[in-house]
Amino acid sequence: MECRVLSIQSHVVRGYVGNKSALFPLQVLGFEVDSINSVQFSNHTGYAQWKGQVLTAEELNVLYEGLKLNQVNNYDYILTGYSRDISFLEKVVSIIQELKKANPSLVYVCDPVMGDHGAMYVPENLLPVYKTQVVAMADILTPNQYEAEMLTGRKINTKDDAIEVLDLLHEMGPETVVLTSTDLLSGNGDQFLVVLGSQKIMKPDGTTSSLKICLDIPKFDAVFVGTGDLFAAMLLAWTHRHPEDLKVACEKTVSVMHHVIKRTVTYANELAGPGNKPSPAQLELRMVQSKDDIENPAIVVQAKVLQKC
Repeated sequence: MECRVLSIQSHVVRGYVGNKSALFPLQVLGFEVDSINSVQFSNHTGYAQWKGQVLTAEELNVLYEGLKLNQVNNYDYILTGYSRDISFLEKVVSIIQELKKANPSLVYVCDPVMGDHGAMYVPENLLPVYKTQVVAMADILTPNQYEAEMLTGRKINTKDDAIEVLDLLHEMGPETVVLTSTDLLSGNGDQFLVVLGSQKIMKPDGTTSSLKICLDIPKFDAVFVGTGDLFAAMLLAWTHRHPEDLKVACEKTVSVMHHVIKRTVTYANELAGPGNKPSPAQLELRMVQSKDDIENPAIVVQAKVLQKC
């Protein structure tokens, strides 16, 4: 059966971030994707210059009303990422509420894009909306460490802290939570990023099963943009294929990430030349060139089970 996604994220003319990071890989994996661009920029903001427009809540409403008038606002998944205006985000909330009412089995995948490395890069008044409205509706949540700490008010210094934060996020609503990157040291030292995931599934008899996992991802010495958006899209795709096996879904998601980033680094270093630091343009994700890895990723990272019950 056809599976349709509504993706509300940023858009860039050149490069890969937001919807540009999500659409191609989802389409490659067989999903029909309708996209609404929260912003439309010439390129991502890591460049020296950028130009573009920001979609208002009114403009978002007009687009959605057009879908409703044609009775084509029927979705299996909603995927949201970057928003920087509180009225826009509140309109997104009302759209999700309406779509979930029309289709109770709809799955909402939320990447709560707010900041990283101890700093917010969206207005601070968005945080209460995420905490009180957005996260409660999410079925799958993909914050980084900083965003998870902001949402729960708890710092993550150890894996036990991370497990506690995962449980707190479950209490807020989502059945599946993946911390897409943390500063925790892996068993392999500081050359790896640690990803932690947790899934709670309600069984037909009313009982709940839960699983907590962690994965060590090799680090690359470069700054990438659009990787979080790609992660959320791939987690949507692979949890769709493996709805009750977060371990496999995360292994495939992380392996796609590894292949795309490795190909990107190799290409960027070749362009920059020996001893030179690649530019933001050279470090744009090699998405099209990674089509085969997106469709059928060779597993390069094995997840470790931390808890299962």
